[in-house]
Amino acid sequence: AGMAGGFLLEIRRGTQSALLVIRYEADPPNSALDVSVAADRLTVRSDGGLVAAAAALPAEVRLDPSSTRGLRRLPGDGLHLRMRLRRPPPPADVAYTLRESLKPQKSYVFYCQSCGDIIVKDRKFLRVLPLPSENWSALVEEWCCHPNPFARSTLHPQHDDCFLGDTFFLLNSGNELHLPESPMCCSDKSKENTRVICKRCRTMLGETVSADTIKYYVTEVIIRPSEESFSPTPRSQFIQSMVAQCLVELSSAKSTFRFTVKGDDGKIYILIWLLNSDTLLVESLGSSSSHSVFTLFGDIFMPSSGPVGTWNAVKVLYQPCIKSRNKE
Repeated sequence: AGMAGGFLLEIRRGTQSALLVIRYEADPPNSALDVSVAADRLTVRSDGGLVAAAAALPAEVRLDPSSTRGLRRLPGDGLHLRMRLRRPPPPADVAYTLRESLKPQKSYVFYCQSCGDIIVKDRKFLRVLPLPSENWSALVEEWCCHPNPFARSTLHPQHDDCFLGDTFFLLNSGNELHLPESPMCCSDKSKENTRVICKRCRTMLGETVSADTIKYYVTEVIIRPSEESFSPTPRSQFIQSMVAQCLVELSSAKSTFRFTVKGDDGKIYILIWLLNSDTLLVESLGSSSSHSVFTLFGDIFMPSSGPVGTWNAVKVLYQPCIKSRNKE
């Protein structure tokens, strides 16, 4: 019986090289493997039959068979090889920024990402304004020869305003009929008492900044125009997408490539170093039996049509900070 599997093609935009990984359901027998490379396909065969076939590549992806090098077989992972591309046309700029998700003079609905409950309904903003960098107050000292004149100044949105931070939205909570529960107590300003909780699933959505201002985290809220219907997004897929967007936006705006991911309690959970944000991943699902085991993204990134899926991706180096590891 053949051992049909899938493939993963990793392309870094702006370069002409690609890493191609062929995965199969089980390691083939210790016999010779026949690797055939064409401009639009790569086929791997063993004495037992077909191992993997990479066909129907996207139109912009064409391989250069004569440049194949670095072929090796890794137990449990499959074949790894590198090759050059035949000058694919530059892809259109599809970079998405968080600031593009909201526009003035349009009506929006805010949903809890975890359960889909409506948090803010049919809210139209007259102004959608970006906030200064989260560290702006620390930089003021470098520009002023006297005490910080903005030390007591805070930015609070009016009812028709939405202020956009790097990882959050600030909204005015006045006259809002669909507010989630907020246990803020006027006499107790501890972190616990400023949490904004979803009424349905009890997920923390953000925190209260003042009596009439709420900060919603971009990782917990989905925003859709009022005229669009809501469709749930798998949690893992949503988090990956939002974190990637934040990394790309911050790195392009501030030339920063090293980040920390913190919990609402201020605890650092992971260190991330953004290596590049111009990677294109092309993946074939292979046979249906091997999909759940060998696809790169599991079931969360099923392509909408056809046997090949294509995604923009970021490449990162990360270090977890859990169980007393990497405290410093």
